Amino acid sequence: MTGLVPTLSSRISWRLNLLHKTTQYVTIRAFKALRIPSRPVLPPLSSAFPLNSSPPHLVSSYSNKSAAVQKQNPLSSDDNLVILGIETSCDDTAAAVVRSSGEILSQVVASQADLLARYGGVAPKMAEQAHAQVIDQVVQEALDKAQLTEKELTAVAVTIGPGLSLCLRVGVQKARKIAGRLNLPIVGVHHMEAHALVARLVEKKLQFPFLALLISGGHNLLVLARDLGHYIQLGTTVDDAIGEAYDKTAKWLGLDMRRSGGPAIEELAHEGDAEAVKFRVPMKQHKDCNFSYAGLKNQVRLEIEAQNINAEIPISSASSEDRGARANIAASFQRVAVLHLEEKCQRAIEWALKIEPSVKYLVASGGVASNKFVRSRLNQVVERNALQLLCPPPSLCTDNGVMIAWTGVEHFRVGRYDPPPPANEPEDAQLDLRPRWPLGEEYAEGRSDARSMRKARIHPSLTSLVQASLLGQPKPTV
Repeated sequence: MTGLVPTLSSRISWRLNLLHKTTQYVTIRAFKALRIPSRPVLPPLSSAFPLNSSPPHLVSSYSNKSAAVQKQNPLSSDDNLVILGIETSCDDTAAAVVRSSGEILSQVVASQADLLARYGGVAPKMAEQAHAQVIDQVVQEALDKAQLTEKELTAVAVTIGPGLSLCLRVGVQKARKIAGRLNLPIVGVHHMEAHALVARLVEKKLQFPFLALLISGGHNLLVLARDLGHYIQLGTTVDDAIGEAYDKTAKWLGLDMRRSGGPAIEELAHEGDAEAVKFRVPMKQHKDCNFSYAGLKNQVRLEIEAQNINAEIPISSASSEDRGARANIAASFQRVAVLHLEEKCQRAIEWALKIEPSVKYLVASGGVASNKFVRSRLNQVVERNALQLLCPPPSLCTDNGVMIAWTGVEHFRVGRYDPPPPANEPEDAQLDLRPRWPLGEEYAEGRSDARSMRKARIHPSLTSLVQASLLGQPKPTV
């Protein structure tokens, strides 16, 4: 990894964006599937945010407080809270400083675009090392751009999951070092909740309840946000997420991966015929809100092989005929991939309105939500249902520190935070990392047959082995 990040100016893209306001931090238990009545009674906040499987020393200070006590927190009404947010869940190292008034004081992102291009995707160990090399500089630059010192911070918020555990660890260790040294409270943030709530940073009129479509390289989620930390999961990813499908398709078509697959596919698709290749829409037979992109990826791969497209030849060097074939595949893939989103969103809107008739907004967030084609198609869906579509600006759709910092503000206000960690915490201390962390309750009708079919397929000969063992008979030859 030496040489991967020689200078902050030449190999890392730094981005500063000034906007103003959002939401996040939750510790959400893995709920069993529930059938939600049309007018359910919301649980008190104190019972809605239990910390499961956390080491004793990491149990949040708010876990035993009642909602009433939390609301009496003298800091909760302070409009001058200053939160540092740190994000290292996957392939970008990000930090930001946000005031509780909604003012974004700074936003810094160190991109791993070169690594993505080199490996054709995220390589966890390489990503961890890249995070470790730049985390100190990223955080310091965020403080410098905010014209603040660490001593002016109120608390530190950091992503603890979901994500790659190797990457999460880098951000959590940095956050705990700062919080421990300065005796600051620390807020552990759910990455996907932050994506959902970042729209509240941009649009102050966005109130609960609202529907959120969260689409990225690792996640597809349809969530009904009923209150801060109270979510109903209407649909999720059965296998691969849409961002993964975009990335793989772009790689197989020989596109420039330094911009990631989404922008590359969207740009090439403008040159192609979206009806040229008749890809099948995934999960047409499943009347739920779950997503699956593994099958569509396989269709694309087979079509590329059938047309003898060589990914080793970059698109910039392809003949006009070859480029046209690639453009047709890109456009056809994008049409079907987004049509899958549209169909599931339509059903999710119907379900959400049954549970919460007052829903007025669909929030689309996550890296793929910065795609203009995705936004235009989703806008048609919400308009048919008399709703409004809210999409954060692209800089707040991709992974960023602003959404983490603002989520820290929201939860800190109601007393949901951990006490300062030890000032001299050992490097090998047990950390609360949650690589797999469900967001909210699972809606019973949202359970997919496809999700329940993940059973090991046992070869008939192995079945015979088991039966013979149970009956005490000689084992058949396999």
